[in-house]
Amino acid sequence: MKILITGSCGFIGFHLSSFLLKKNFKIVGIDNLNSYYSQKLKKDRLKKLKKFQNFSFLKIDISDNLKVKKVFTKHKFDYVFHLAAQAGVRYSIKFPREYVNSNIDGFYNVLESCRKYKIKRLFFASSSSVYGDSNRFPLKENFNLKPTNTYSLSKKFNEDIAEIFSKHYSLKSTGLRFFTIYGHWGRPDMFINKLIYSGIKNKKFTLNNYGNHHRDFTNIDDVTKILYKMLKLNNRPSFEILNICSSNPIKLTEVINLIQKKIKKIKIHKKGLQVADVLKTHGCNKKIKKITKFKKFLSFESGIEKVINWSKNYYL
Repeated sequence: MKILITGSCGFIGFHLSSFLLKKNFKIVGIDNLNSYYSQKLKKDRLKKLKKFQNFSFLKIDISDNLKVKKVFTKHKFDYVFHLAAQAGVRYSIKFPREYVNSNIDGFYNVLESCRKYKIKRLFFASSSSVYGDSNRFPLKENFNLKPTNTYSLSKKFNEDIAEIFSKHYSLKSTGLRFFTIYGHWGRPDMFINKLIYSGIKNKKFTLNNYGNHHRDFTNIDDVTKILYKMLKLNNRPSFEILNICSSNPIKLTEVINLIQKKIKKIKIHKKGLQVADVLKTHGCNKKIKKITKFKKFLSFESGIEKVINWSKNYYL
């Protein structure tokens, strides 16, 4: 079985690639290795993936339709995990065009090739941000969506057009609404990794909204196990949307206290609420647990311990 993973050098793409390669799947990874965050981190992830004989890599920007088509023409993929995207909610306020190029145009290019080359199923990354700033929890897949920025709007667009392709072109697809994914080899701009880095490097950490946010943190190891189980499922609907979350929201001040117990006191600069910040995320995971029979999520404390150990090895 051959699988295409876009964004293979990104956080989720890297972990999923690694997991499937260890299961002896043939993986083709594509990534543009952009500079949104540390290119060194992305290249170090790629080095680890290249150690597998059943992995091949192409540096491609998905907004380049001709190059995307060439990948699909050369390889006969069974499944596609589309995880490449321009990330960052706050960044989307300043640079909306980046999200149109990658998350809309790029997504369409991948979608069209999946249709043309009759992929068995496309799994694509959506986001909890499509729900907007809700006060009704836990968030369920059938709730009305209220995107509040270009990033979340681009993810809603992905869901809508994938559903249209399912209805009119028989392209089976599954939208993955990822909540706050954390873990080792994580993005340095994400809260937990940034906080731990600040602690071990003795740098000041800026805390927005005085730490009064709640986030539904989900460990990357749980995510990869869930995605692997989904790959093996049969008789799923032609189109569906699934929350990928632990359904266990934690207040950020509690996260800080836990991490400071394990390393040292961090210099924290507190600020007010920032533009595009959502106060709380809390997803319902009943649907994904029922489908995959996945029930035992990693404890948050164990997950944090793993990130701290990795960060010390990588950054010190």
